[in-house]
Amino acid sequence: MPGKKTWSTLLLITGFVLYFLVNEPQSAYAMHIMEGFLPMGWAIFWWVVFVPFFLMGLRALQRITKETPELKMMLGLAGAFTFVLSALKIPSVTGSSSHPTGTGLGAVMFGPLPMSVLGSIVLMFQALLLAHGGLTTLGANAFSMAVAGPMIGYYVYRGMMQSTGKQKLSIFTAAALADLSTYVVTSLQLALAFPAQNGGIAASFLKFGGIFAITQVPLAISEGLLTVLIWNWMQSYSTEELSILQRKMRGAKQS
Repeated sequence: MPGKKTWSTLLLITGFVLYFLVNEPQSAYAMHIMEGFLPMGWAIFWWVVFVPFFLMGLRALQRITKETPELKMMLGLAGAFTFVLSALKIPSVTGSSSHPTGTGLGAVMFGPLPMSVLGSIVLMFQALLLAHGGLTTLGANAFSMAVAGPMIGYYVYRGMMQSTGKQKLSIFTAAALADLSTYVVTSLQLALAFPAQNGGIAASFLKFGGIFAITQVPLAISEGLLTVLIWNWMQSYSTEELSILQRKMRGAKQS
């Protein structure tokens, strides 16, 4: 039977999910760039930038599943966590919305490259099933959420582990910054495509960034806390898979 600590953790996670669901807007512009919003030149540009990371991610996933097939369930968990969190839209200002990303957990577990595949699959399903994002803008959305965010999260995690050795703090910071860096990159993508008449790219970047900053900062903190809770849950119920995963990550660092 689960203990009191386990039940309190599950209740807290349920509370996060219910909060996000209750506050989901019925109609809003999301932080994913919507279908047709980017000029075609920029849409193609971000596809070209994203595809090499996707191909490297496929190779990384093939290597993981071949060498350690017992980690397939953990890959599924990382993908599901990303799908659920990034599909939850929270009202922001000027009729827009912000959302968590969920990519920090997978980046900490497997590194940034596998998340380029998992994250882009999540974004494709959201574009097709939830009208969240788009297919022409998938390259741009995937680069910000499935490439830039996981990279920032992964290297922050590694750096903090080497400097402090505090795993929970490192996971919290990695997940929060993976979330924040996604919205920063999205703001930059929009600023490059739509520079302001007065102030150019810099002014446009501040404008787009300011739209999401009010809700994205507390969301990033909440995502960091939730990611730590999920990690604690895995330590309780998936100890064997986590030890295999951590041995694999240590081996990758040494090679």
